[in-house]
Amino acid sequence: MKNYTDSDYAANKNAKGIVYRFADVTVEITMEIYLRENPGKTEKDFAELKALSDSIYLKQDREEYQQTRKNVSLHGLDETEVCSVPSPEDEVIEQLEQAARQKQRRELAKQALGTLTEVQRRRYLLYHVKGLTMREIADMEKTHFTVIHESLQAAEKKIKIFLAKGLKTPLQNAIFFTLGKRTFHKPLDL
Repeated sequence: MKNYTDSDYAANKNAKGIVYRFADVTVEITMEIYLRENPGKTEKDFAELKALSDSIYLKQDREEYQQTRKNVSLHGLDETEVCSVPSPEDEVIEQLEQAARQKQRRELAKQALGTLTEVQRRRYLLYHVKGLTMREIADMEKTHFTVIHESLQAAEKKIKIFLAKGLKTPLQNAIFFTLGKRTFHKPLDL
């Protein structure tokens, strides 16, 4: 904690005059100097100026103390991930890798949808992408909703089987296949 006697407020409060601290020198303006420099002023004017300077220094001192209490020591935090910021190169590499993963996910989605029948694909996209309920799809197709439910279950089973067969490398194994509201991930035992 800061030594309070070293503060500008303490130096000004304990001095008879008004204290100004600079980087290399401290200047004290006494009442005699003030009255000599300002012939139209009185002792009362000096006392008001002294009180004003005391209040300004006190306010500065309190603000500095409050800020100091908020400061956190960085000792021991320099090697943590929390305090580090990725380099621009790492951010660019991450963006490129994300773009490649997105492209690969899109290709997997296209291939997975290719394993479905036309009816399954249409129902799957209406349900997962458009967000329609099974009853809404059944009403559109003039069929019972259990037919839609069974069709969607069969489609999801085909997609899961496709993903299980198609994921061979650790990179592919880590990729999530996302379509609409559902995420499918089938890890392989390597």
